[in-house]
Amino acid sequence: MWKRDESVKPTPGQAGTPAAIPAAPSSVAPAPSLQSDVRRPTDRDVVNIGKSVVIRGELNGSEDLTIEGHVEGKIELRDHVLTIGPNGKIKAQVFAKAVIVLGEVQGNVSASEKVDIRDNGSVDGDIISPRVAIAEGAHFRGSVDMQRKPVPPSAQAQAPKVVSAPAAASEPAPSATETDTAPAAAQAKPAVP
Repeated sequence: MWKRDESVKPTPGQAGTPAAIPAAPSSVAPAPSLQSDVRRPTDRDVVNIGKSVVIRGELNGSEDLTIEGHVEGKIELRDHVLTIGPNGKIKAQVFAKAVIVLGEVQGNVSASEKVDIRDNGSVDGDIISPRVAIAEGAHFRGSVDMQRKPVPPSAQAQAPKVVSAPAAASEPAPSATETDTAPAAAQAKPAVP
């Protein structure tokens, strides 16, 4: 058994252990599958902006974002969730699918699904979203427009037709004497029984 241990130890003339090098690639190969297994339950990438990061300008993205730092300008994540962490300080116009505020926001917030101001969260600006939640202990100064989802154009086009049809039907039918003396355009009106 003692001789076996000596065969594993490198001799003074060798630079490294060649036996360890082939083992490394085999241990690296499973890592991507582990990484993909970790991502499968969430199906969403989340990017974090740390406390020490300061961004001035436009911030656009196609993944969920958590901001712990400072952002000034405009933030657009139209199909994703924006979370402003407890240390986050935002001076920007915000457009996202959902906005969760734990820090401070100065500027208007527009969300297609929901705006959620949590405990100690602060928003100074107008909110436009179909759903708004403001927790006890949160700060909000501005106006709220809880607009409904937009009506499809085909439904809007049908709405005036429905409204105008009853109005035309409610007009009184011309009397017999009016039709005899009225001009031809007036006689073209159909009589309503």
